[in-house]
Amino acid sequence: MVDKKIGIYAGSFDPITNGHLDIIQRASNLFDQLYVVLMNNTSKNYLFTFAEKKELVEASLQTLTCDNIQVKVAADKLVAEVAKELGAHFLVRGIRTTADWNYEISMQQINSLQASDLETVYLTAKPEYMFIASSMIKEVAKYGGQITDLVPQPVAVALHQKLGKNL
Repeated sequence: MVDKKIGIYAGSFDPITNGHLDIIQRASNLFDQLYVVLMNNTSKNYLFTFAEKKELVEASLQTLTCDNIQVKVAADKLVAEVAKELGAHFLVRGIRTTADWNYEISMQQINSLQASDLETVYLTAKPEYMFIASSMIKEVAKYGGQITDLVPQPVAVALHQKLGKNL
């Protein structure tokens, strides 16, 4: 019997962007099961709660053409621990720039110390998504700028509602 290929795409997703969705769509084609895992990064300040982010991610995934994705919340765990719990042996990471690459290589080394059987799979961002970062989107939305081409519609609405700006 062949083991199922199970992958995890973990992040803070505050908020999820069109770039994230592209990575999720592409990764879903590589695995039998893909978990999008909402995690905590202690160096970030979040705008949305985990419950709000889970709702936004699930609503955003409705636009994709895949049925092998599940959303999980693991706010207080290491990704290696979550992978073990879910039976995953692959960690999907998106790369936009060389700065991302440098950070991700360090993370891969730390993750391999936690779980030597966890393989990291890197997907590079498409050119139209290379400049999109959740932190930039929050800044633009805060000042009423145009974000509708950068994030899924449910996210644009939620950002403007939370920040008190009009679409």
